[in-house]
Amino acid sequence: MSLATYKDLCIDATDPLVTGRFWAAALGLQTHVHDDGDVHLTGSTPQHTIWVNRVPEPRTVKQRLHLDILASSVGQVVDLGAQVLDADSFRWTVMADPEGGELCVFVRDAPIDQPFYALVVDCAAHAKAATWWSTILGGTLEHHDAYSTLEAPGTPFDALLFITVPEPKRVKNRIHLDVTTGDVHGLLAAGATLLRAKDGDIGWHVMADPEGNEFCAFTD
Repeated sequence: MSLATYKDLCIDATDPLVTGRFWAAALGLQTHVHDDGDVHLTGSTPQHTIWVNRVPEPRTVKQRLHLDILASSVGQVVDLGAQVLDADSFRWTVMADPEGGELCVFVRDAPIDQPFYALVVDCAAHAKAATWWSTILGGTLEHHDAYSTLEAPGTPFDALLFITVPEPKRVKNRIHLDVTTGDVHGLLAAGATLLRAKDGDIGWHVMADPEGNEFCAFTD
């Protein structure tokens, strides 16, 4: 039995409106602007929600979490405000959103009903990280030589993709996921770290997985 369920996704941005509008257009979501300047995006299910939150610090290093998306063409994503970083090394195109955050674009000729493709997580050890998240979220887990995939129930992605990389985590992630749980103690017992407990200022627990990747846990 899983300890939590996927709730939604959060993206840090120095300019939430620009970043939010880009991701809304790229993923076919609706934009909702808050009085404080933050933005949230909504789609066909609550799990398609993305919160774009203002932070003071700009992106300085390669993101350890990024989105893979489907598009009709690379040019379509460029027109939305993205920049091509690498169009030749892979069967996909590595791009950057308006804030420099990496994303990968997979071009499809067929009509695209669901632009969400995968949430990619860089890891020190992909099999170990994927196994941990499968304990938390449940789903179907597959291990390969260089990566692992987790098809977790309730997510808007085809899969969460865990990839081993040589560089360690150095700064707070600019993308993190939120989960809903009825067992915070179970998350801690499984190996999560409590970074900040919910209090009068925030209504959720800020936690980290065993590799230090932040996530927020909302209680039932």
